[in-house]
Amino acid sequence: MAQIFPEWANRIPALLLVGVVAGIFGTTGVIWYFFSPEYTDVGYRPIQPVPYSHKLHAGDLGIDCRYCHTSVEQSAVAAVPPVKTCMNCHAIIKTDSEVLQLIRDSFETGAPIAWVRVHNLPDYAYFNHSVHVNAGVGCFSCHGNVAEMEVVMQEKPLSMSWCLDCHRDPAPHLRPQSEITNMDWIPPETQPAAAGTKVSPPEDCAACHR
Repeated sequence: MAQIFPEWANRIPALLLVGVVAGIFGTTGVIWYFFSPEYTDVGYRPIQPVPYSHKLHAGDLGIDCRYCHTSVEQSAVAAVPPVKTCMNCHAIIKTDSEVLQLIRDSFETGAPIAWVRVHNLPDYAYFNHSVHVNAGVGCFSCHGNVAEMEVVMQEKPLSMSWCLDCHRDPAPHLRPQSEITNMDWIPPETQPAAAGTKVSPPEDCAACHR
């Protein structure tokens, strides 16, 4: 009796199984990355109502982050500065700038400016700025070097796994309180030593470094 199906049809179940497994892993991988904050959120830089340059203010002029974000050491939120803070300088600097017209209008009328939020955590996640800042976590660790950003962008994914990585090993992100807002701070142990200088390891590492 002649065969109903050709011999190669015997390989169909195995090929289907491989295809299903590959499809599952492939779909999982695509969702894992392309639906993750690292892909969807990192690099987000919305256009603001007023083009405020952190590079100019925090970088070139050296204005401390806390001058504008006044509550970052006492509150869960860093706070967006009121236009009065802007006018402390711009009442006498660039008073005729068209770019700052919205700032002057808001100051005169009291109408708020609709700033676009850049860093936005899910509602179920509670983040307290003051706890982290007072523990020694610098602004750089979460926000990147904003002193070099002409337009502020989200540099870190702010995902749960990203947070947990830091909480499992926070040491690399901790710094002295005096250096919290210093974007150029380098940990002493990573700074190059002068020629001929012997660098001693911390006391808790002395057992291995002898």
